[in-house]
Amino acid sequence: MELTERKLRILQAIIDDFVFSAEPIGSRTLSKKYELGISPATIRNEMADLEEMGYLTHPHTSAGRVPSDKAYRLYVDSLMQRAPVPEVQQAAIRSRLNENLSELNKTIERAATLLSEITNLTAFALTPKEDTNRLKYINLLPVDERSVVLMIVTETGKVSNTVLRLKTGYDARKLEILSKMLTYNYRGKELSSILTVDIIKSVEVDIEAMSGLMENIMPEFLRTLEKMLDTELYMEGLTNIFNIPEYNDIDKARMFMGMLNKKERISKVLDERADGIMITIGEENTDDEMKDCSLITATYRVNGKFIGKLGVIGPTRMKYDKVTSLIEFMTDNLSSTFKIAEDTDEEY
Repeated sequence: MELTERKLRILQAIIDDFVFSAEPIGSRTLSKKYELGISPATIRNEMADLEEMGYLTHPHTSAGRVPSDKAYRLYVDSLMQRAPVPEVQQAAIRSRLNENLSELNKTIERAATLLSEITNLTAFALTPKEDTNRLKYINLLPVDERSVVLMIVTETGKVSNTVLRLKTGYDARKLEILSKMLTYNYRGKELSSILTVDIIKSVEVDIEAMSGLMENIMPEFLRTLEKMLDTELYMEGLTNIFNIPEYNDIDKARMFMGMLNKKERISKVLDERADGIMITIGEENTDDEMKDCSLITATYRVNGKFIGKLGVIGPTRMKYDKVTSLIEFMTDNLSSTFKIAEDTDEEY
């Protein structure tokens, strides 16, 4: 059976209507709402053909039809026209992403929040494992007589702040010296390689008190490096599903929330996705718990090489044109934002 121009126009109208209303649509309603130039009877026949071809499904509780995963795939590949991101929205996104360029992880988290707010979907941002990420500087900041903040900053702008409780008191001047010594020794080195070094032996320390301070701080320093090497997944808008008709069923909503709580599993799925814009719809998703969802992801880069992913997950009934354009705009701006940050960054 041939997918004619008339069938395509009818299918486009059904997809547009269902994405907007979340309600199945019948031939008579379709004829009244859209100027298709054909009778309800002809539309009904064409819809029957489209259902037989696998592009429409027939919910048991309704006489109307809804698009199938196959229909959405055809729409995304052949019928969809990207909806430009409004200029006001573009300006707001740029402004929010540029609020604080010194901390990459805060900017990435802010991007996920923005994406969730604009799309009303569950949004996520993934920072991949950073085995090759290099250390930029280390700082030890006094808090009180027994507490210091260990700040580690990487070349990509990722920042970790850890409060350490020391066994003995310390001298603020010695903290400053130790910060400079560690930065001098490990600046530019990959985080993963630092973990294999005997740090206390590798740094020449002649002062006994300084050596004791290092022994006090170094175990936490190494644990912090290990954490920084791990994948980080930021998820925002988890409760947005309760505003989506598909999840009015509390059991279905609970299953969706349960899936998103398995962060390691979600991270693995996202990490294995291809670079660039990628859209997987329903049954196309390899994870069984995502078979009723659509997943849209795009990649961003830091310093031209460090790659992360930004995207949304939600029902297959999604505004693919607007969401895809928005995600692409945001990842492009993240990449350029981090490029600007790199170009203007001052040496420590």
